[in-house]
Amino acid sequence: MAVKFYKSENQVPLEMHKVRMVQKLNLLPVDERLRAMQEAGNNTFLLNNRDVYMDMLTDSGVNAMSDLQFAAMMRADDAYAGTETFTRVKAAIKEVFGCDNVLPAHQGRACENILAEAYCAPGKVALMNFHFTTTKAHATRCGATVEELVDPAGLIPQSDNPFKGNYNLENLRNRIDEIGSENVAYVRVEAGTNLIGGQPVSLENMLAVTDICHEKGVRSVLDASLLQDNIYFMKTREARCKYMELKEIYHLLADHFDIIYFSARKLSFAKGGIICSKDPKFTREMQVYIPLYEGFLTYGGIDVRTMEAMAQGLYESLDMEYISQGPLFIDYLAKELDAYGVPVILPPGGLGCHLNAGAFVPDLPHNQYPAAAVGCALYIISGVRGMERGTVSEQREPDGTERYAELELQRLAVPRRVFTLSQIKYVADRVKWLWDNRNLIGGLEWTEEPDVLRFFFGRMKEIGYWQEELVAKFKQDFGDSL
Repeated sequence: MAVKFYKSENQVPLEMHKVRMVQKLNLLPVDERLRAMQEAGNNTFLLNNRDVYMDMLTDSGVNAMSDLQFAAMMRADDAYAGTETFTRVKAAIKEVFGCDNVLPAHQGRACENILAEAYCAPGKVALMNFHFTTTKAHATRCGATVEELVDPAGLIPQSDNPFKGNYNLENLRNRIDEIGSENVAYVRVEAGTNLIGGQPVSLENMLAVTDICHEKGVRSVLDASLLQDNIYFMKTREARCKYMELKEIYHLLADHFDIIYFSARKLSFAKGGIICSKDPKFTREMQVYIPLYEGFLTYGGIDVRTMEAMAQGLYESLDMEYISQGPLFIDYLAKELDAYGVPVILPPGGLGCHLNAGAFVPDLPHNQYPAAAVGCALYIISGVRGMERGTVSEQREPDGTERYAELELQRLAVPRRVFTLSQIKYVADRVKWLWDNRNLIGGLEWTEEPDVLRFFFGRMKEIGYWQEELVAKFKQDFGDSL
């Protein structure tokens, strides 16, 4: 429950933790930020972290761990097989999800690779509410195709829809019938949907999806990487969940989904990945790929100290004060920007605050990559590193044409328990300045374009000299200030 302040103008998210360790940050002068951005090929992934003031690239693997997680790392059992550390991980999975059958992998995309190897093949179709970059890449690498069945209401940037990640259930049922159950690799629910603003999926919708899968005889898969955010939204936005215990929701989902997997870089705030199921049939079908790609079945390529932190973090994911901090900070930032008139995705989802770059620079065409351009501009004028979640994050069609994103978003992730409120307000202030000077933002074009996952390591250049003009305006308004 939110803590109310006596004076309404003082109402802010109240942290239910204290900071016991700090890491020094560096804010470069604006000319050096321009140089760093251009040397990085206008790709925020290629910036050196020493050149970044606030790293809002992702909330994956960069969250602050708790004191109990660090303490747990000290008792790790460093054995190749039969390690007690894995026994403790299994106990945590049992407590949180109620599953006995557990496969470890070194991170979430490794779990996606295992699923793809086991179930994707030419002629197979993976159905999803919305794809994630690596999920789609693994499925298509194995010859399958990916189809998205999110309800069209989820693609409206601003609405009062509390669950914009929901499946269109009628379309799901019809597509299974059209494809044939035997040709469906799996039906995957991503909770919440990363590429459309971290938008959650309702419990009602998830259970309806699994009911359809059971009726049609196809596998149901839950990507639970962002599930703790999603459960927070269930608790605060869905009447059915208001009085349910967190563990009750986790267990109910595990009762209905055939397979659950997650990145522990998100769920548990540690690192690593897990695939689990209540039915040993599914883990038996996948376990052969663990030693082949990851490591032995009791460590799966994860360092045992990290596994101990994961186990403790899973227990902490049953604490509402633990899972609420991220969504509350994201909500605060999104509402600050909305009050300034900046176009953001509303209602706010998990992961981070998402700038609607398509509305930020509406005259910039898709093929000049507006979301990436807004991200470059923001870093130059603030030292804040976000992530492009638009057309650059897509992959070209087989014939080489661009697949334009449904939404052009610049994501400002909010790692959990990392930033202070003054830093969040700094972000809002600099985004507001950029919004007021948005006419200076120009486009980008490729100089090096990889065939797969180009957003990770591709390079681009500015079209014209708009970045230099942006710096000149920044100096005019801020003088010698960083």
